[in-house]
Order: sequence, then C-alpha cells, then structure tokens
Amino acid sequence: MRRPALLIGPELWPNGGATRRLGLVVLTVLSLLTALALLAHVGASRAAGDWASAVSREATALIRPRADESGATAAARAAEALAGVRGVQEAVALERAEAGVDGTVDDHSLWREDFTAAARGVRDLTLLAVLVAGLLTATAIVLSARQAVESRSGALQALRLAGADAPALTFLAQWHLGRDAALAGAVGAGLALLAGLGLALAPLTGTLGRVFPLILTDPVWLAPWPLVTAVVAVVAARVSIRLWLGRQRGGG
Repeated sequence: MRRPALLIGPELWPNGGATRRLGLVVLTVLSLLTALALLAHVGASRAAGDWASAVSREATALIRPRADESGATAAARAAEALAGVRGVQEAVALERAEAGVDGTVDDHSLWREDFTAAARGVRDLTLLAVLVAGLLTATAIVLSARQAVESRSGALQALRLAGADAPALTFLAQWHLGRDAALAGAVGAGLALLAGLGLALAPLTGTLGRVFPLILTDPVWLAPWPLVTAVVAVVAARVSIRLWLGRQRGGG
C-alpha cells in the first residue's frame, strides 16, 4: 500500500480549546523567565569580569608626610614617584581632610580573593537560574506534548484506521506541537528582548545597575530560544506518538 502524504492540515489536529491556550500561556511565561535569567547571567558575567579586572589593576598608597610638608604636598610627591614605577599607568593624589598617617601601600590582596569569589558567585547563581528555568520549560513542553497526543487519541485513531502510517502521524504531531512551542518561545523571548533593550538604553542605577550591566548587543543571545523550544517540542511529540502507537498495537 502506498504511504499517504504527510499530514499537517489543521482540520486533522483538533484545536484543543482552553487546554491548548493555557499550555501556550504557561510556556510563554516560562520562556520569558528563562530569557530574563539568561540576560541576567550575561550582565552578571560582564560585571564579574569588570570587577575582577579593576581590582587587580589598582592599589592604594597611604603616605606619611614629613614634618616640613602638608599632607597634600606629600601625596603629590608620592603620586609623582609612583607614576614612574614600571607597570603603573596612572597615579592620582586624593584630597584628605587630615594629614599625618603612616605611609602604606594596599594592593587589595587581603580582600581581592573574597571580592572575586563574590563576583563569581553572582555569575554562577544567575547561570543556575538559567538552567532551572530552562529545565522547567523543557519539562512543561514534554508534559504538554504527552497531554496533547492523549487528548487527541480519537482523531489519531481515526486517521490510523483511514490509512495514515506512523511517520505521517508523527509528522502531524511534530508540526503542530513544534509550531506552538516556537510561538510561545518567540513571544517570551520577544518580551525579554524589549526589557533587555530598555535596560541597555536606560541602565539601572545603584547596585542593580552595577551587578547586571547590559549593552545593546546582549539581547542577541535570546535569538535561538524559539528554535530551542521548537526542537524540544518536536522530540517530545515524536516520543509521545511512538508511545501512543505502542499502546494501540498492544491493545492498551
């Protein structure tokens, strides 16, 4: 018997009504959370790198003035001397309200390691958020695919009796479920894209602005997300159809 043509018509795949719409909303929200977490990770990674680089490049010198000079004069003299040291690009004398302190040099080594570890911790925490949100999204897609196939068992059985083979039924499920997942992923990523562009054009102030700095090119990281959700849905649809066909052949 000749294999029937691939099935993609909407009339062959019942709409699903409120259940389908609810599934789309859930996937959209999860996609939005995943995309926002990804942007936070990109910003936190940049901040961690900038902090570590800035701390490793700077040192603070506290100068003890001589009896015949003021604190400002001593600081200026020290800045001039330090500027000539190899590896020093710039030395700036800072104003002080009082003079008379002992001269010391702080290369930040006492707290550089802790500071760098804290920066890495923020970066790793946002990466964990991305992985958790992504896993939740994938789980929701798999469960949605299983439910979609089971809820359309009657329509699939009718197509099977009419001559549709396993590849045709599989393609039908993959087409519709992959399209829905891509749509939800695109909407979620699109909303996160708007948020990312807004933060890049009008950066946050205060601590949040320093921890999650974004630039205009960062939202590009969100571009593959609709494809990712579609691929997961296609795989989930394929597995779900195979499980359903296995039960049908076994008389379950």
